[in-house]
Amino acid sequence: MNVLTQWFKTKHNTAPFTQIKTEDFLPSFKEGIKLAAAEVDAISNNEEKATFQNTIEAMSYSGSILDRISSIFFNLHSAETNDEIQAIAVEVSPLLSEFSNDIMLNAKLFARVKAVYDSKETLDLTTEQKTLLDKSYKSFSRNGANLNDVDKEKLRAIDKELSGLSLEFGENVLKETNAYQMHILDEKDLSGLPEGEIEAARELAKLDGKDGWIITLDYPSYIPFMTYADNRKLRKELAIASGRRAFQGNEFDNQEIVLKIVKLRFERAKLLGYTSHAHFVLEERMAENPEKVKSFLGELLEKAKPAAQREFETLSKFAKDFDGIDQLEKWDGAYYSEKLKQQLFELDDEKLKPYFKLKNVLDGAFTIAEKLFGLTFNEQFDIEKYHEDVRTFEVKDTSGKLVAIFYTDFFPRKGKRNGAWMTSYKSQYILNEVNERPHVSIVCNFTKPTATKPSLLTFNEVTTLFHEFGHALHGMLADTTYPNLSGTSVFWDFVELPSQILENWCYEPEALALFAKHYQTGEIIPSEYVLKIKESASFQEGMATMRQISFGLLDMGWHGSDPSDIRDLKAFETAQFADTVLYPDVAENAMSTAFSHIFQGGYSSGYYSYKWAEVLDADAFAYFQANGIFNSEIATKFKDTILSQGGTDHPMTLYKNFRGQEPKPDALLKRAGLLQ
Repeated sequence: MNVLTQWFKTKHNTAPFTQIKTEDFLPSFKEGIKLAAAEVDAISNNEEKATFQNTIEAMSYSGSILDRISSIFFNLHSAETNDEIQAIAVEVSPLLSEFSNDIMLNAKLFARVKAVYDSKETLDLTTEQKTLLDKSYKSFSRNGANLNDVDKEKLRAIDKELSGLSLEFGENVLKETNAYQMHILDEKDLSGLPEGEIEAARELAKLDGKDGWIITLDYPSYIPFMTYADNRKLRKELAIASGRRAFQGNEFDNQEIVLKIVKLRFERAKLLGYTSHAHFVLEERMAENPEKVKSFLGELLEKAKPAAQREFETLSKFAKDFDGIDQLEKWDGAYYSEKLKQQLFELDDEKLKPYFKLKNVLDGAFTIAEKLFGLTFNEQFDIEKYHEDVRTFEVKDTSGKLVAIFYTDFFPRKGKRNGAWMTSYKSQYILNEVNERPHVSIVCNFTKPTATKPSLLTFNEVTTLFHEFGHALHGMLADTTYPNLSGTSVFWDFVELPSQILENWCYEPEALALFAKHYQTGEIIPSEYVLKIKESASFQEGMATMRQISFGLLDMGWHGSDPSDIRDLKAFETAQFADTVLYPDVAENAMSTAFSHIFQGGYSSGYYSYKWAEVLDADAFAYFQANGIFNSEIATKFKDTILSQGGTDHPMTLYKNFRGQEPKPDALLKRAGLLQ
């Protein structure tokens, strides 16, 4: 029997990674679909009158085996992929899409769901049950249940094609990322790079059996080179290589794929009766509609643009004075920003990195979670893992009860996509009076230890770790009845609140003292450095805000109206960026072809969420600041009203339960230095 299709006989029912063979996945998916289909058939063919319990609740718990197989497989597809896994993904994705459609377009099942929904006023349901009922009905109505048979078949075909295209998009980006190397043989070309980065580049070359040094497009290699390398010509080469991923007219080109995806998304939305894909998506978001998103981004742009232009002029003048640069280009931004930052604040990452040893930062995040929420993290060595870099932890509460299993995976490798993310291998839910605890993972791409140094983080990487850990806490502290309302199963423009609020502790002296210790001497980070971190927090915030707004506008441009007439991806992008341009355009580069958030991940019509959630997190953290950043009463309130609640109620209701009021943008604008 396939290990993936049965209850795992492992510690805490964790994923049996060492027992899984790659060839097990395809048959297990087919078996999982078969088992889930039988459960769905039993619900839809039940001769008893449809009730909340025998229909809505039963649906919520169905397909658990298939869900576990999917979570394991697609997490590996992101963190530890290979050609074989990618080939299986291509085969499996349409099968899953087809099965999802089989459920959503099942007339008998929908009739039962609708019968319960139509009688909801007569039912005695909890808030969570009302939410589940509402979401269950909408999941059918928003996915074609009310369509005629011809249109249902059209929907099936669209969904099948979209799942394949999204997969192909991501694989092309990964292949393009892995295909590029800058092989440096002349040491002079490393001028400006810190010693640790030079050592890391040498290690990469050794791993590849080459002399000299190798720079890649993976962030721990790419970002330091763009920030510190004095050789402008090589910075240009690297920047263009990154910006032209999947935009080179080769076999991995994503231009046509992007155009196909947006047109199919639009076609799907129209079929379901919506004006655009964005109208469809935003109906189930806090923002509600594209007009509100555009208004929100427009308001922010109005505040950020004058500041961004002033900052850009200052940076341009600095580069002119410093190096005689007449025109600041995209490959100059990080380099001269770092030089200016050092001059203004006498602070740079190289001064800070010795205080941010990865192990200490992670332990610091654990300590903060303990102080706020009473959690302890104990490393385990008998839980199976998919790569030697992975660490596993038992998370317990103050009474010693298991809260979650936690996985960390921090270093780049060939089979891992760029960036950082949180995910789950098992959801939390309550069934038969047993509270099944979640298995949560965070995946990042930090600099690996070298022969002479442990993994040392930049301050930006510190905030990245805390960000993903905030998502993880949202998953770990889940305490809901139904798996599809648990943890991070919330509106996208709310899901970033728990992650972004945790970043705020990185700027607080009281929190930094817990983990920012010199990796050689154990010295706590000097108070003047902490002061400078806080002072520099809003450095070039106008430019950073405008950059984020530009991504949000591009996303809304692709998805907020009819894309049928778009022929030239680059020309379209240029038009969307028109109000947010600072640097000259680079003809060889495009954004959309590697914009995985909206074309591979789940953020289409949702990139604005990061700024939206910043309003929430700044307002929420102001509440902590006013009462003490480790105030146990407020922390407990945050846990009970937001972290544990998942998607059991409307996000604004949950937020007001915590804060006592709707969020105000003033805290964000003040923090960003944009409030005059």
